[in-house]
Amino acid sequence: MILYPAIDLKDGNAVRLLRGEMDKATVFNEDPAAQARAFVEAGCEWLHLVDLNGAFAGEPVNATPVEAILKACDVPAQLGGGIRDMATIETWIDKGLARVILGTVAVENPDLVREAAKAFPGKVAVGIDARNGMVATKGWAEETNVQVTDLARSFEDAGVAAIIYTDINRDGAMQGPNIEATAALAQAVSIPVIASGGVSSLDDLIALRDCGVNLNGAISGRALYDGAIDLAEAIRALS
Repeated sequence: MILYPAIDLKDGNAVRLLRGEMDKATVFNEDPAAQARAFVEAGCEWLHLVDLNGAFAGEPVNATPVEAILKACDVPAQLGGGIRDMATIETWIDKGLARVILGTVAVENPDLVREAAKAFPGKVAVGIDARNGMVATKGWAEETNVQVTDLARSFEDAGVAAIIYTDINRDGAMQGPNIEATAALAQAVSIPVIASGGVSSLDDLIALRDCGVNLNGAISGRALYDGAIDLAEAIRALS
């Protein structure tokens, strides 16, 4: 199971939010590229990047720090937040991004997901962010009446590389991931699932790995910044 260190970008800084609330941001590093290099030096295989401002704006806002990270690091990176049209997808892949994450448009324009996955095999993931089992969009600000499993199943034949499932109520709260819901989603679809939200200890990572389904990976942010998880140790334990 791959451990994806998270770098959430707000106003050019690496931050973490509490349950997705933009006014509850903690700045952990004013140099996101330096943070990314530190993760790479610790042995990570992938980086998970989120343009938080972009998620609300509906277009890339933190492009400069993302580009700096891509230039500074030689491991693949995936990016979500504000990627809502084909031109933006093409631009990011041309800049060296290994995988784009489509969240809001997966609900509002699923045909774009299918088109992008066909045009860029292996480079398109669907981000499903949920509150109490229902999908939320636009930087988690808007809740829909779409159920997580229904949305995930709708992309079974689309060729997407992964589904990144975030339990919003757990995100940044250091209370552990929603293992039951994550495992249920992974059982419901054949698409690889990456768990996100609430990972706060090595025990959480091991519990996800051993939950009875084959998860592609898990994303962790705050626990790495706070030192609750030692990245190098966790990578060794999961390998």
